[in-house]
Amino acid sequence: MRIGVDVGGTKIEAVALGSTDQVAARLRVPTPRGDYPATVEAVAGIVRAIERETGRHGTVGVGMPGSISPTTGLIKGSNSVWMTGKPFRDDLEKALGRPVRCANDANCLAASEAFDGAGAGVDIVFAAVLGTGCGGGLALGGKVHEGRNTAAGEWGHNALPLLHETVLEAPPCFCGRSGCIETFLAGPAFEADYSARAGRFLPAAAIAELALRGDPTAAEALDAYEDRLARALGLVVNLIDPDMIVLGGGISNIRHLYRAVPALLARYTFGGECRTPVVPATHGDSSGVRGAARLWPLSG
Repeated sequence: MRIGVDVGGTKIEAVALGSTDQVAARLRVPTPRGDYPATVEAVAGIVRAIERETGRHGTVGVGMPGSISPTTGLIKGSNSVWMTGKPFRDDLEKALGRPVRCANDANCLAASEAFDGAGAGVDIVFAAVLGTGCGGGLALGGKVHEGRNTAAGEWGHNALPLLHETVLEAPPCFCGRSGCIETFLAGPAFEADYSARAGRFLPAAAIAELALRGDPTAAEALDAYEDRLARALGLVVNLIDPDMIVLGGGISNIRHLYRAVPALLARYTFGGECRTPVVPATHGDSSGVRGAARLWPLSG
């Protein structure tokens, strides 16, 4: 049995995959935000709970925000900032008494979708996670590609392209820079943009629903978001020209994105054309956790 855990900004999900990749068990618990020791214990606890439920012992793979530095072994670049600079893998291995494999959550999503999801059968899959934060992941030949610095796919911390053309301010990012893609495309950024226009807060899904009903303020906010997403993904196309772009995270459930963004991409790609499909993750919110489980081979 292979156990995968996805450590998100608001929830931790675990899934157990059997020998034929069938789901043997699935659990979710809230993320103890701001509390590192409690986060380690929550991950260890959900693994133990999965094993109690199935009556089986498993390997453990974890998809997490940020990545593990190959130099220090500590987490770097996590938007769950209480995890940054911590020896998360080592602490989790101590808590569970076994080896643990970790990878960036967006890389796990990319690998999952390349294996048996929307990108099955293609060589290069770029995955964007549009949720509490905004991450990117890369799968080559169906496998996670981390790169020499474990920074492959860290698209959310490049500057939003063509910022000057729309006279947008460059908001500060948790990473210490300003104007990062994450500050424009994470779910809270979309909600804040609508709030600034409408003078009231609504969650992202409600904004999108209002836009589709013809509300002009919501439609303006959604149009602006889609244009920014197209600009950011145009950067990906210009750099690696993937066979497919897969979207995950809560924002990926807005269906209008898949009509609007592909039509906009050609504006922001070299040569003025773009045939790259932009599709939702086949396995939805659970795609990343499946990729985390597969950080271990079937043999363990």
